[in-house]
Amino acid sequence: MFVLQFGFLIIPSNPYYKAYNVLYFLFIILNFVFIIINKPGKKFKKPLVYTARVKRMLATFFILIAAMFVIAYFSTEQKTEYIVGGMHLDNGIPYFKSHLPLIIIGSALYLTPILVPLSNLINKPIEKAVQNWYINDAKKLLASMPNLHKVGITGSYGKTSMKFYLSELLNSQYNTLKTPESYNTPMGVTITVRRDLKPTHEYFVCEMGARRVGEIKELCGIANPHDGIITSVGPQHLETFKSIENVVGTKFELADSISALGKIYLNVDNELIRAKADEYKNAVTYGTCEGSDYRASDITVSDKGTEFTMTAPDGSSCRYTTRLLGEHNVQNLAGAIAYSHGSAGIPLEKLILPVKRIAAVPHRLELVDKGGGLCYIDDAYNSNPSGCRAALNVLGLFDACKILVTPGMVELGEKQEELNCEFGREAAKVCDYVVLVGKIQAEPIYKGLMEAGYPEERVFIASNLNEAISHVQAYQTDKKKIVLLENDLPDNY
Repeated sequence: MFVLQFGFLIIPSNPYYKAYNVLYFLFIILNFVFIIINKPGKKFKKPLVYTARVKRMLATFFILIAAMFVIAYFSTEQKTEYIVGGMHLDNGIPYFKSHLPLIIIGSALYLTPILVPLSNLINKPIEKAVQNWYINDAKKLLASMPNLHKVGITGSYGKTSMKFYLSELLNSQYNTLKTPESYNTPMGVTITVRRDLKPTHEYFVCEMGARRVGEIKELCGIANPHDGIITSVGPQHLETFKSIENVVGTKFELADSISALGKIYLNVDNELIRAKADEYKNAVTYGTCEGSDYRASDITVSDKGTEFTMTAPDGSSCRYTTRLLGEHNVQNLAGAIAYSHGSAGIPLEKLILPVKRIAAVPHRLELVDKGGGLCYIDDAYNSNPSGCRAALNVLGLFDACKILVTPGMVELGEKQEELNCEFGREAAKVCDYVVLVGKIQAEPIYKGLMEAGYPEERVFIASNLNEAISHVQAYQTDKKKIVLLENDLPDNY
């Protein structure tokens, strides 16, 4: 039989049994592929889901594997033997004419990393046609509801929080649908519309994400938003955008898609947004800075929550209280209040209770008390410099032993090392202990800590998150431990 051992294929010298082993070897390959696909023991942030697209790709993959074995099978011929000297030899045992079919069969196992993307490439025209059909169907559904008001939200960061806060405020008066979780791609928006949109919905809040120029414009072509909100512009996904100018242009594709009858809400606390605000006559500005149409002021922040006063363009104002931590959350709340009042027509006073009820978005400065003197600030989904600074400010509010656990920021292009080094310098001002995850990935943060004169004995470098958490739990301190879980690396890092 064929033997698979230590990655080598051992082919027996007896030719009479070679063809019979094809079926057995196929069984080995199918089991091996099953193991590869399921990857037992490895946990991902999101579990593998066998979507229709994945099933079509797997079907093509197995067709390619089967084709290789068909070629091997038809490379055999029959050999006739006779009874010689009283010994009976079977009649018509197949054998291989050359070593080529053996090479084909042996290669099938090792070609799996090539055959999988090849299957995806072969299916690409089919998948494109399927996607276009779904997208066009979603467009028809949206067009069939002329009274549905659609709001697009984009930004380098803050868009998920803004979507969550805005939908909570609108839901206090209107039946509102929002794109769930991080469904901010063309197919994510399409799935939401086709699966969740009902004739009773009055507002559709659509988060729009992008990694490349033109992707916000593509999303606007699907959702066709009446109004838009741009939360921020910053050095995010620079590996694909290549320059901050491309980031700015892509985020403002939303503003360019809004008609003169709609409004584009702009966070002018962000310098890059403020520089372009005057270009849009239908712009409504919000933030904490002087001159904002909707301005948040008199901000007080504690480890219990945040209070602020919101002033509208007509001079009316209202005082709000929220459980959300940090001054940066006020910016997103200001935008949500601005839209709810300015476009949805909800009085400022009627937003007091909905604002108070808003809870933290999961994994975005979410306070989790584990008991026993241990509390986490879960900011794992954050991965940008502005958010890191804001998270450190929140950590600094607590009278406790302050511990940072982080692998650092990614997808920042050429600025990644520089920005992570700065993150280390900022962390040195706030943290009692720092636990870095990943010896190579976290090197720039360690460098920044040392440059700031941070005690080396208070830094621990863990190989993975489990080791980091175990080390944090082992710290002995008289105070309550507040642990900031900052940033989370994608599964492929």
